[in-house]
Amino acid sequence: MLEQIRRSNIRNYSIYREGTQLFAYLEYVGDDFAADMAAMAADPETQRWWALTDAMQDPLPDRDPGTWWKTLREVFHTD
Repeated sequence: MLEQIRRSNIRNYSIYREGTQLFAYLEYVGDDFAADMAAMAADPETQRWWALTDAMQDPLPDRDPGTWWKTLREVFHTD
């Protein structure tokens, strides 16, 4: 799973929990996000992990169609 995250050009990936809410942060360093996410979804180890963890998550109803996680709008950033 961790190797597939790297192969999919994801770096600095963290998941936070507040009560029953999960928040993920990642930095994408590739050139084709859709293709990298499709490769991750096709990976057998990723599919096994998702089968174990999906039942513990309730996706937010206002997320983008066809997605599991809701993308949050960045409102502030500094380096």
